Amino acid sequence: MGNFLKLLYNEQIKLFVRKSTWIMYGILILLTIGIAALTLIFDKPTTSYDAENWKTELQAENAALEEQNKDGEFIESFNNSIIAKNEYYLDNDIKPEGYGALQFTMDNAPLLSLISLFTIIVAAGIVASEFRMGTVKLLLIRPISRSKILLSKYVSVIFFAFMTLIFLLVLSYIIGAIFFGFDGINPYLVMEKETGLDYVSILGETISSYGYGLVNLVMMATFAFMISSVFRNSSLAIGIAIFLMFAGNSIVGFFSNYSWVKYILFANTNLELYSNGNSHWIDGMSLGFSITILLIYYVIFLVLSWVFFTKRDVAGH
Repeated sequence: MGNFLKLLYNEQIKLFVRKSTWIMYGILILLTIGIAALTLIFDKPTTSYDAENWKTELQAENAALEEQNKDGEFIESFNNSIIAKNEYYLDNDIKPEGYGALQFTMDNAPLLSLISLFTIIVAAGIVASEFRMGTVKLLLIRPISRSKILLSKYVSVIFFAFMTLIFLLVLSYIIGAIFFGFDGINPYLVMEKETGLDYVSILGETISSYGYGLVNLVMMATFAFMISSVFRNSSLAIGIAIFLMFAGNSIVGFFSNYSWVKYILFANTNLELYSNGNSHWIDGMSLGFSITILLIYYVIFLVLSWVFFTKRDVAGH
């Protein structure tokens, strides 16, 4: 166990001494600040409502939105959504919380795609780079099994993904607090659900969004790690993983008329489709089915990584 922890520590050191790693975190910081600034300038969200006159404020906002709808249909759908939410607050006598740090954090959940991209880059190079630079021999001459070496690299990738996700959460909350203020420990808001409008916990929705995103993050990282281990080519691993990450849903849609499409990895990575008791748009799929398929792919990716790494002859490298 001690040797494994040392390996894991060394992998983290190698990862975080690279300029590219800090550039990734720098991009996240700048992008988060940019999103907050653009939200403040263009969306101008209401950060608080008056305790006594909040109904008048919502009615005035609805009147302004309805007036905007007369100018054209381009923003009518968006405005009508806001009007419906405001009407929900008024009809149920619920004072809105106002836009704040936690809601900004929830709105930043799409940035998980960027974290997936960064993790793919890390996963794709963590094994392949050892072969490219010839340092794999230095690793294998140690009195440590290849399995432990490979495991330390994989755990390092998953640790990077998880820590970067936590970094995004904390960063978004801090930036959101600076730009919009605090909105409480567990504020609520009206959101559109499959069954209609509902008054939900922002904290719960945030945990749900990031949690479901973590599933896809782990699967794409494991896939890139497998490609890196099998082909020893980081460029190939990055290219294939990124292509499939962005084209996966299109591939599923293209073959949607075939019954076997439900066995494709990307038809199962979005477990959020099953939230609130909803069913998948592809017949014959359920939450249990998707989890089973994901586990099968996960095991296959790890087994292939282990087989090719532990059985490969590196004498010629």
